[in-house]
Amino acid sequence: MQPFPLDQAFTFLESGPVTLLTTHDGGRDNVMTITWTMVLDFDARFAITTGPWNYSWEAIEKTRECVLAIPSADMLDTVVGIGLCSGRDTDKFEKFGLDRRKAERVKAPLLTECLANIECRVIDIIAPYGIVILEGVAVHADPHRKERSSLHAIGDGTFVTDGPVLDRRMMMRSKLPPSVLTHKS
Repeated sequence: MQPFPLDQAFTFLESGPVTLLTTHDGGRDNVMTITWTMVLDFDARFAITTGPWNYSWEAIEKTRECVLAIPSADMLDTVVGIGLCSGRDTDKFEKFGLDRRKAERVKAPLLTECLANIECRVIDIIAPYGIVILEGVAVHADPHRKERSSLHAIGDGTFVTDGPVLDRRMMMRSKLPPSVLTHKS
């Protein structure tokens, strides 16, 4: 072991998955890249981090809803491009040729290119840390999408993708809720 820069310690923990977060502020849609997401429990609760420096922040605070869209590895350049420009002065849907679809329970759009879309309501904002707690209210998935690997940000401009599925459901059967055990990978 050797010393490592403290300000880069997050690169060992920030391994994704990368998400695209869509919002609707009452006037228009926006999409941004989020590389910090966290599953809070088995009941479709999640946390993301963002803040007032991002154009979508106002829409999240105002509407208290959004969509977490899960891009696949073949969308890497689009995901990075979305993260490098601002919705303040760019229509990202047009610039990146994104196809959006009306969501069922929130006004933010679904992204049809993605593996899945999770419609969410904001249940808490921890402003000093830019942490937004979300509760999923509907999920849409594309089981026919050829590319199934998700992206994971390392935090330094590099990304990794999912590897092979390692199945230990039988080993863990007594410790997992039934909904997790019936999930097909």
